Amino acid sequence: MPAKIHPTAIVDDGAVIGDDTRVWHWVHVSGGARIGARCSLGQNVYVGNRVVIGDNVKIQNNVSVYDNVTLEDDVFCGPSMVFTNVYNPRSAVSRKDEYRDTLVKRGATLGANCTIVCGSTIGEHAFVGAGAVVNRDVPDFALMVGVPARQVGWMSRYGERLDLPLTGNGHAVCEHTGDRYELVDGRVRITAYGSLG
Repeated sequence: MPAKIHPTAIVDDGAVIGDDTRVWHWVHVSGGARIGARCSLGQNVYVGNRVVIGDNVKIQNNVSVYDNVTLEDDVFCGPSMVFTNVYNPRSAVSRKDEYRDTLVKRGATLGANCTIVCGSTIGEHAFVGAGAVVNRDVPDFALMVGVPARQVGWMSRYGERLDLPLTGNGHAVCEHTGDRYELVDGRVRITAYGSLG
């Protein structure tokens, strides 16, 4: 099924929008944007020219996805969260040739009103809490909160806290999916997949 675009949305010529994607009220998608299938762009979302959005991405109301941001599959962007693309902006100084790339990897969650400072990579299935300010790379499965954001735990693919220490080694099982996780030297990985139904 083709994308469903609300009559109030503006989609510039050249934009690519995948099947079954929903573009809601007062959205603006720039002509160079590439958006995958089964996405949802909530009310008042802006998507820049040099933006790549994967499949099944949910972008809630009032989010601007600026140039040089890439969102991989299954990313969730909470209401009014913020991306940047210039590290040290000044109105009187043009820095359009200094945009820094931001990469949000598969399955990550960016909570409501959080800010992702440009140049950061958010790891797979990481979880950034509401209102946090991320100014450095975030490991896979990390739970980040605060200003500036600090890691306070680990999250499962399902989106619930894992019973693992912050550092060292350990094992955990997600009670909802049966996924098995291993923490080795401060890095978490899945060692066996259950079901994410």
